[in-house]
Amino acid sequence: MADVIIQKRGKVGQITLNRPSALNALTYEMITSIEKALIEWENDENVAAILVDAKGDRAFCAGGDILDLYKQGQVKNYKFGQKFWADEYRLNARIDSYSKPYVVFMQGFTMGGGVGISCHGSHRIVGETSRIAMPECGIGLVPDVGGSFLLSQKSINLGIYLGTTCSQMDAHDSIFAGFADYFVPEDRWEKAKCQLIETGDPDFFKGLDVSLSESDLSKNLVLIEEVFSESNNESVIEKMSKYSELASALRRLEKASPLSIFVTTKMLRMPEISSSVKSALEIEYRYTARAQEFSDFQEGIRAMVIDKDKKPNWKHLSLDSVSQEEGLWFLTPLDSKLELRL
Repeated sequence: MADVIIQKRGKVGQITLNRPSALNALTYEMITSIEKALIEWENDENVAAILVDAKGDRAFCAGGDILDLYKQGQVKNYKFGQKFWADEYRLNARIDSYSKPYVVFMQGFTMGGGVGISCHGSHRIVGETSRIAMPECGIGLVPDVGGSFLLSQKSINLGIYLGTTCSQMDAHDSIFAGFADYFVPEDRWEKAKCQLIETGDPDFFKGLDVSLSESDLSKNLVLIEEVFSESNNESVIEKMSKYSELASALRRLEKASPLSIFVTTKMLRMPEISSSVKSALEIEYRYTARAQEFSDFQEGIRAMVIDKDKKPNWKHLSLDSVSQEEGLWFLTPLDSKLELRL
């Protein structure tokens, strides 16, 4: 069975991720297959909308398949990762600017690369089990796949909080932060999919949307704004330690890569990040194109995925040991032949 099922049904083009045992992690072949289908369907008058879903209950998509990236990085084949990320980002940009409704159902975990193929869509559906996150700092990367743009939209400081602490958002939080549009109880999803397939018109989701109580992020927004307005990361940590509401987030931040946290914080404050998805992707690529050779990425994958000892040997022991020169270098333009232009 194919890792991604691509078919036309009724008035929609349907893309179904089909690697439930791997939490529907995206391979390079899945990325290129999805983009090929979207290109074909954009000019197909028989396709009125795109329906994206996934097999399994645990995850819509837990991210990119980083095992191949790790293996190629270990033998210093950095061009593999550069091509993987460049083509993935082109897909993300295409979804953001797609001319037809792009409707996504996100059950379980949606993280990293999964955010890139879902949260740039026009109609983003979440339910009771939905958990959305950008956990890249925990593996030595930075929020990418256009996630930095999404993080910057509600509030830069909120985005820094979510990106550096690897925090998971439930349905309430996801809608509040701008990563999702509609909460629809998951027992209604199949009927909703059938209606979309029959009509090709997603406007009916407005009537299915269930009002939710105030999200945790909304309740803590004033506190998060106060703490993460600090320009110095060490000051942020000091302030976080004073509030019990931020205790679990602080523990996650302290386990993440100091280099990734530094770069993420600087990146999210760049005006280019909040201006457009394409601009954000181009900036993100400056980091990821260098990640395997120069950042904590390879070590993060080793510790969290390969050996699973969860004891990464980061390049820096603390945030204050990351120099401005080193951190900002990751955001400087690449060689003209390598720079991503979307």
